[in-house]
Amino acid sequence: MSNAPKLPPLTMLRAFEAVGRTGGMRKAAADIGVSHTVVGRHVHNLEHWMGQKLVETTPRGVVLTASGQVLFGAVERAFRIIGNSAAELRPAHPRTALRIWCMPGLATRWMTPRLAVMEAALGPVDISLRAIDRLPDFSSGEADLMIGFGSADAIPENSRKLIQPRMFPVASPIWIAQHGAPDDLAALARAPLIHEESKQQWTDWFDAMRHRLTDELKGPRLWDANLGFDAALAGQGIALVTRLTAGSEIDEGRLVEILESQVRLGGYYLMIAPQRRGKRILAQFEAWLADNLAED
Repeated sequence: MSNAPKLPPLTMLRAFEAVGRTGGMRKAAADIGVSHTVVGRHVHNLEHWMGQKLVETTPRGVVLTASGQVLFGAVERAFRIIGNSAAELRPAHPRTALRIWCMPGLATRWMTPRLAVMEAALGPVDISLRAIDRLPDFSSGEADLMIGFGSADAIPENSRKLIQPRMFPVASPIWIAQHGAPDDLAALARAPLIHEESKQQWTDWFDAMRHRLTDELKGPRLWDANLGFDAALAGQGIALVTRLTAGSEIDEGRLVEILESQVRLGGYYLMIAPQRRGKRILAQFEAWLADNLAED
């Protein structure tokens, strides 16, 4: 029977090591590819597990306590040893190309900040990511896969449903300070709303909230989710977002959710080129994508 001491959960140690190495919660979150709130929760849980205060927040950022420095030295050495051993044992593989097409909002706001983490999870791979809202021509080899978005009854054949995120209205604190937050759906319908290529998404959202529109919705059409997102950040009106595309900005207080809602207008799906199905790199990516979307 082994008498080895019980170890803290590795997810906690990984987050703590990243904080100690980078010197901040947000830098650590970017380094390991999760949100800063997840990093903070792991560090807090590790402190509870250890029964010791490990980090202190100062005006200059996060610093390690004396106990934290002791633990960090041990964890950093252990991770380095594991990494070196894995590099020696892992067989060399030629780099594989992975051509990803993805809806612009998800590609820019969620996937791009996670590219380094994705590469680390998939191994030697040359990733090509294109932000686009149309299906590729798989027969001509335009892409290996597409991450699309659509209503439940409009998902293409031979695609896999990924996640159906909650969609809700947000505005910047600047806009709210100037105009006040709408206190009901009628007031929201009268506010300047930021639309994509049409006003249909907002119309569907109000319909899902069982609010009958009596007047035409106001606000600009910007034709692209990212333009609408940036317009909301700049205080130009109210936009519809999900946690996948706006989680960081909401956590940082740069966007504020308006009213309470549980509307899910559609979902993301994954479609793989028929000639690429069964390839190991595609299966690895599909597993990585599902795990990380679920975590967020």
